[in-house]
Formats: sequence, C-alpha cells, structure tokens
Amino acid sequence: MKKKKPKSDDVSSGDLKGKEYDKQLSKLHVELVKLQEWVKAKGLRACIVFEGRDGAGKGGTIKAITDRVSPRVFRVVALPAPTEREKTQMYLQRYVRHMPAAGEVVIFDRSWYNRAGVERVMGFCTEEQAKRFLSLMPAFEKLLVEDGIHLVKYWLEVSMEEQTRRLEDRIDDGRKIWKLSPMDLDSYGHWYDYSRARDEMFHKTDTPWAPWHVVKSDHKRRARLNLISHLLQQIPYKSVKQKEKIVLPKRQKRHGYTEPTDLFKYIKGKY
Repeated sequence: MKKKKPKSDDVSSGDLKGKEYDKQLSKLHVELVKLQEWVKAKGLRACIVFEGRDGAGKGGTIKAITDRVSPRVFRVVALPAPTEREKTQMYLQRYVRHMPAAGEVVIFDRSWYNRAGVERVMGFCTEEQAKRFLSLMPAFEKLLVEDGIHLVKYWLEVSMEEQTRRLEDRIDDGRKIWKLSPMDLDSYGHWYDYSRARDEMFHKTDTPWAPWHVVKSDHKRRARLNLISHLLQQIPYKSVKQKEKIVLPKRQKRHGYTEPTDLFKYIKGKY
C-alpha cells in the first residue's frame, strides 16, 4: 500500500497540534491587541516587511497577525504589478505613499525588495537597476528609521521539498488554486537563481538599523507563533489602562415603535 505523504502541519512532521496552536495564538492575539492600543495611544508608526520564497507562508502568517486587530490600525499592503504609469515613476514612489501615519502598523506583503528578487531573477529589471537598488536601500531605510518609523523586515525560508509540496497542494485544492500564479510557475525552476539573489540582498541590506529576521517556515504553525512572538519584542509597548470600566449604556425605550413584519427580504436558510 502506498504511504500517504504527511502534510506540513501534521504533528508527525514536527508541527504543533491544532489545539495547542490555537491556544498559543490566542495568547499572542491578546498581546497584539495591547500593541495596537499602545500604537494608537502614542501615535507610533510601524512598517513590517514580509519577503520569502513562493509558498513560504507569508500570507498565512500575515492573516494570523491581523485576525483579531483592527484593519484601520494594522493595514496590509499587497501591491499588484506596476501600471504603465508607475513604471515611469521613481521606483520607490508607489511604496512610499503607503508608509504609516501616526497610529498605524503597515504590513507589506512583498515590498520594494521585489527589485532584488523576482524582478532581478525574472528579467523585469536590468542588473544595473538591481545593483543600484541594493546600494541605495541602506540609506533609504535609515531615513525611515531616523524619522521614527519602526521598521521590521522578515524573510520566511522554506525548503525546496516543502515548497514543492505546497505548490502541488495548490494545484489540487480548489480553495488555494488562486494562490498559484503564472509567475509562481515560471519562478519555480529558478531556485538557485533566487538563492543567489537572496544572498546578495542580505549581504547589501542587512544593517544594524534594519536587519533581516529569518524565520524557518517548513512548519507553518510554529513559524507563525515564532514570528509573532518575535514581532512583539521589536516594538516596546505597555497595556493602555482604561480610565474607567466599560459598561454598556441602557437602551432607549420603545416609545410606540412596532417591528415591521413584511419589510425585510430575508435570505432563504440553506444550512
């Protein structure tokens, strides 16, 4: 009998059980809400960059971070391919406009580092453009940090075997097929080209003021918990004390109001 391949989030492959994961994630969600309230109260600005190979788990990790916080505070930026107009602009222009204002945490689901990765490997920019980009990034990011923005950069690293398993899973799963883009397929065969691009990117842009934090992501649940736990250490925060206990006010009286019986068009219950 052919053995069933273990899924990456099976306990047999080293990941956490669902109940233990949910328990730990719930605790971290409470801390993320505390961070959110501190960011709002103090007018802080934070920018979190997510990079990594295709299938490394960036989207799932970002979803785990934002699941219980306000989208008005934790804002996710996932830009599509540049328009013809944007291609004529300064490269960083379309990213700078999304930088956080006071009381915001902006999460870039892929970022300006596209130039050092997919654009360079797949030929969407010249070698000269890629090298110039890498030479300018330390100064650009120092400018952000010196302006008071908390800049945190993550690289999610997945193994070759696990990437293959996840991409194949997307092919067979109707819920995930949208995640498999033509660019993912074109990029799949360029593993070592991406490795070389990643290595040079780290060499040129891993600085004391904006270091790269690498997360092993073969075990998705562990990776998410480890990353969120680390993130909470990067932005100092305290619990914001409520001035007084929150109590729901009394509802107003009916004053003759009668609920209509034929005004609403309810959907038919199927479940």
